Amino acid sequence: MSTTAREIHLVARPEGPPVPGDFALVERELPDPGQGELLVRNLVISVDPYMRGKMAGRRTYTDPYELNAPMDGGSVGVVEASGDPAFPVGTTVLHGRGWRSHALLPAGSARPVNIRGDVPAGIYLGALGMPGQTAYIGLVDKAGLREGDTVFVSGAAGAVGGMAGQLARMYGAKRVIGSAGSPEKVAHLIDDLGFDAAFDYKAAPVREQLAEAAPDGIDVYFDNVGGDHLEAAIECANDFARFALCGSISGYNATEAPKAPRNLFQIVTKRLTLRGFIVGDDPERMGDFYRDVAPAVAEGRITLRETVVDGLENAPEAFISMLSGGNIGKMVVRVSD
Repeated sequence: MSTTAREIHLVARPEGPPVPGDFALVERELPDPGQGELLVRNLVISVDPYMRGKMAGRRTYTDPYELNAPMDGGSVGVVEASGDPAFPVGTTVLHGRGWRSHALLPAGSARPVNIRGDVPAGIYLGALGMPGQTAYIGLVDKAGLREGDTVFVSGAAGAVGGMAGQLARMYGAKRVIGSAGSPEKVAHLIDDLGFDAAFDYKAAPVREQLAEAAPDGIDVYFDNVGGDHLEAAIECANDFARFALCGSISGYNATEAPKAPRNLFQIVTKRLTLRGFIVGDDPERMGDFYRDVAPAVAEGRITLRETVVDGLENAPEAFISMLSGGNIGKMVVRVSD
């Protein structure tokens, strides 16, 4: 007995910002799972900035999306048919075949998760998923966060940035500063997430606003944005500051070379350490992440915020909106109940 799955396919490589016409909603029949396979009905799927690079058709740190084929990404779903006794029907699992209503996948590529009634399924795509892990690895391992540091997080109202700021506070930072793209998001950083200072990067030059927010300089920079934010962080960095470079969303849709940063020689004069990283390079740290962060989430010391879009058919619009800053916290698409 087959299952009709709906899938989002990439049908054109975006030139500049993606548009709805770059995607198509396609139906296809999935067979029952064979031995060692699972048929999963997806509950929520993730849309993330890194997916923009996969649309370009060239390999970066991960393989690109193929044209006219289902896209992939993080998802939480429920096992509807099982070819593995370790995953009985009804098990909730985290897996990597999002952008579709149903997924047929090897059991070994899924991980059981426990979703309580008062916790959204998307927590395993956000605070306890790849964004949370990225914030943890970047701050603790790559930037070597120390008690008493002044920390600047760019794009701080997003899934990774919001976690980075909260973890910096949890691990003893003296001052946590964030940038965001609207007054509403600035208020969210200060009132909800506990940042000491935040500014709207659209309101005035980033360099000026960061210098005002960090009069004694910064010791750690967690970079999600690149461009003028990276330039400002270099300008305001104290000697021997450490930068964890996670992303550069300001340039993901660019068709021309970036105009900043223009002050790279200060990396030499200030003896800065800039460390690019990919969270998947450190799988051995995931146990430590869950040990440290899961209790903080359970106890309410980590604030959760999601922007939820309903309907698989609206996943492309959710992705496009996320790239332009239309989310607060983790952007997820609710596929089914």
